[in-house]
Amino acid sequence: MSVTKNPLLEKFDTFQNTAPFSLIKEEQFEEAFDTAIELARKEIDAITNNTVAPTFENTIEALDASGDVLSRISSIFFNLNSAETNDEIQRIAREVSPKLSQFGNDITLNESLFKRVKEVYESKNELNLDVEQSTLLEKKYKSFSRNGANLIEDKKSRLREIDSQLSQLTLKFGENVLAATNAYELHLEDDSRLAGLPESAKEAAAELAKAKEKEGYIFTLDYPSYIPFMTYVDDRELRKELSMAFGSRAFKDQFDNQDNVLQIAALRYERAQLLGYETHAHFVLEERMAMTPEKVMEFSNDILEKAKPAAERDFLELQNFAIAAASKSDVSEPITKLQKWDAAYYAEKLKKQLFELDDELLKPYFKLENVIDGAFEVANRLFGLSFEKTTQVDKYHDDVMTYEVKNEDGSLNSIFYADFFPRKGKRNGAWMTSFKSQYVENNKNERPHVSIVCNFTKPTNTKPSLLTFNEVTTLFHEFGHALHGMLANTRYRSLSGTSVYWDFVELPSQILENWCYEKEALEIFARHYETDEVIPLEYIEKIKKAANFQEGLQTLRQLSFGMLDMSWHGINPSDITDVKAHERTVFEKTDLYPDVSSSCMSTAFGHIFQGGYSAGYYSYKWAEVLDADAFEVFKEKGIFDRSTATSFKDHILSKGGTENPMILYKRFRGSEPKIDALLKRAGLVT
Repeated sequence: MSVTKNPLLEKFDTFQNTAPFSLIKEEQFEEAFDTAIELARKEIDAITNNTVAPTFENTIEALDASGDVLSRISSIFFNLNSAETNDEIQRIAREVSPKLSQFGNDITLNESLFKRVKEVYESKNELNLDVEQSTLLEKKYKSFSRNGANLIEDKKSRLREIDSQLSQLTLKFGENVLAATNAYELHLEDDSRLAGLPESAKEAAAELAKAKEKEGYIFTLDYPSYIPFMTYVDDRELRKELSMAFGSRAFKDQFDNQDNVLQIAALRYERAQLLGYETHAHFVLEERMAMTPEKVMEFSNDILEKAKPAAERDFLELQNFAIAAASKSDVSEPITKLQKWDAAYYAEKLKKQLFELDDELLKPYFKLENVIDGAFEVANRLFGLSFEKTTQVDKYHDDVMTYEVKNEDGSLNSIFYADFFPRKGKRNGAWMTSFKSQYVENNKNERPHVSIVCNFTKPTNTKPSLLTFNEVTTLFHEFGHALHGMLANTRYRSLSGTSVYWDFVELPSQILENWCYEKEALEIFARHYETDEVIPLEYIEKIKKAANFQEGLQTLRQLSFGMLDMSWHGINPSDITDVKAHERTVFEKTDLYPDVSSSCMSTAFGHIFQGGYSAGYYSYKWAEVLDADAFEVFKEKGIFDRSTATSFKDHILSKGGTENPMILYKRFRGSEPKIDALLKRAGLVT
């Protein structure tokens, strides 16, 4: 044991028990994990060796409360590994992940512990449990039965091996994607080839070059650099170069993920077979609203049937526009077929022509700070929450903003962290996470510590951070997840907040995006960063009209990702030897653009090969059905109608995973969701 106190193993003597980031040294994590695992083992041993007959309290509740120190250390460490990583943190992750996997197996494969859990489970009808207690008991029992507790010894041993390998492989997959992203930069010494690029994007690229002690401009594969480049740069060859670099991340390069993909898919399949399931997708979907791969594919094909004709019309319209536009410009060669590196560029020009609207016109009205305040005001009007910036909460990076969230009566609701800008040690994309769950212990309602992480354009010397409209909806999306965490009000850690079925978890995030299209909401925060002028009504009308622009293509794209996911996880993948060839068999049904042989989606598809969306990517589209259907109530009653918001909070947001999500949804809506609202909103039916 180290002589120096390890802050990770002490009671956090901080404001609201928040993580003491400034006191934590990277080298302390390994000791902290080892000690916390041993502490958690002792807690499990105390349950297992209890001489008193098993009860709901001394077995199920005790099991849910165990490992609290380990959970907090894990949440801090793995959030850093995503948002502020480096070589040392990644090394530690590789060391501790197999230990955590082994410890998880030691619990679920502990025969004596399972015997106690099973005894309580089999007497559940005599226990007079309420709904939340019944759900917890069901969940704890299934965590054993679905993870090998009923296997014979040699199969348990193999399960341990598989889980250890998977923990390493998924980590390596993510490290490779991040390394491949960081390894590429497009360096241009003068701006002669940057015609079309907005000044704000050029300024950001110049500042990045200066930070790297280079002349000119540097563009990267981080979204705030990549997206404006692909959307506005006139030089088609440069767009092609950047697009191909993005599409080939971790594919046939020094960070190649092909073997990792094949091994992950094969091991997940073997694991499912060991546990008695046909495929990994069958295993996963048993605990989802969709229930079976067949239901997912039926759902996906149903939308595909309606979306593909619209997508083909969208593609033809865009291609014809591009051919005509290119013929009138001074491009070196005419366009005969639309390519992937043309998509964003010509879509932006077509949108401007059709709706007299583009991102550069809108961005001045979406200053980041105003959008954040707008999200806070929406939460205040709907749920009575107020957000007070605080310097009392320790941060893991200077960019992070911290807030104390209060209820209407002034009591603490939660602590909120917001981390908005890209940097070298931060993976691309946007996500919500937490450093502490909500739960009740000793009659005290422990409030959550919630975080959202995004990658928006940083302020420059002359301009604040101005968001594209897509980035505005991204912020609201992640903030919707955050509200799900903040408004949690359950007894048990494992049922709290976003601990719900994964095809239900996107409902709170996606429904909040709807407010970004509503005049009443936009007028709160969409103000010109220089004049403070409220966004003109005509712009709002154009945003609403443009909402369905190219929606057929967008729907097809999202369906293709879900189908690719199911193609890896809904079959026996042992016959797949070529990642790219397999991917093509899936995308042939959905891809209208010519294939690029050097590009591969699977090798950088972090959602399914590193994140938690394996056999679950369809849930984004599934949740769109839920959110379109649910938002109909707000549209009928008023988007800030407090009684509707309270009903949504009481029946969905506060309940976490305490009941089957369809029961919760029907309690709010009065009926099961219908696909009609989504198809109508997307313009796929009239």
